[in-house]
Amino acid sequence: MVRFDSDYTEGAHPRVLQRILEANTVQTPGYGEDPFCREAAEVIRRLCDMPEAAVHFLVGGTQVNRTVIAQLLRPHQGAVAADTGHIAVHETGAVENAGHKVLTVPGVNGKLTAGAVETLCRAHYGDASFEHMVQPGMVYISNPTELGTVYTLPELEALYTVCRKYALPLYVDGARLGCALAAEGYDLADMARLCDVFTIGGTKLGALFGEAAVFTDPALAKDFRYLIKQNGGMLAKGRLLGLQFLALLEDGLYMDIARREVELALRLRDGLAAKGWGFLLSSPTNQQFPILPDAVLETLEKEYAFSRWQSMGDGMSAVRFCTGWAATAEQIDALLSAIPEE
Repeated sequence: MVRFDSDYTEGAHPRVLQRILEANTVQTPGYGEDPFCREAAEVIRRLCDMPEAAVHFLVGGTQVNRTVIAQLLRPHQGAVAADTGHIAVHETGAVENAGHKVLTVPGVNGKLTAGAVETLCRAHYGDASFEHMVQPGMVYISNPTELGTVYTLPELEALYTVCRKYALPLYVDGARLGCALAAEGYDLADMARLCDVFTIGGTKLGALFGEAAVFTDPALAKDFRYLIKQNGGMLAKGRLLGLQFLALLEDGLYMDIARREVELALRLRDGLAAKGWGFLLSSPTNQQFPILPDAVLETLEKEYAFSRWQSMGDGMSAVRFCTGWAATAEQIDALLSAIPEE
């Protein structure tokens, strides 16, 4: 079985494992207070051109989303997100479980628009009973989105402008951030200046596990470590997180992995298009959503794992193929060979 159902089906990139092995017997303090985490945080600040940024390492994506959102919101506030946003559809109500409503608005190909945020805020404060409703307290996006689409810099600028207008912190979930950067062509510094908090995902880009939360305004991170501990995101052997991010970021491995994931996904996209198959939408990242006959999918499922995404009717379904750090061109070509022409 060859798995294209996610980008974390293997362990970790060998250079990540090697970095951990090299420091295996070095004794350090726990809970992220070790020199490896401090060094990794400095690397991130340099790459973001944010020397004062507060950087924290957490164990996983759900923990970091729940914890950052809890940090940014007061009890009467909610997080604004697209209706397809990850926190709205794919985290088992983790944000609601923390006591905050996810305020969803229709997205455009998975993306939250500045206009939608503006409309929501105007409607809230224009209602005579606004104090009886959950107040918009922050804006959440993921980049790339759940549908593999990527925010352009002008789109981020527009969102950031409307967030400033209504004093809403903008939080960017970067679980697959490297793929967004590789696809759109901007870098960490470009994105960092257009949000208040963002994450650099490790789990889906070659790490064993781990996410880095970056607060571009360090004041927003006051007492954040209390919430990390409270929400199960603090690792006793926190050094493992610092070591992994050092391996990924200090020599450019992170972006090498991201570019490779995107390159292989686009190889699959172009091959399917050449066979005449259509797509649910256009994605420039490592997630591709072709529309294929159910009969073909049933045959493919004997040898390949992928995600059935949406029934399109008439015996057709949109599915998701996702490439990870260990995917190969040979695997992509074999998959293409197994799919007939339209």
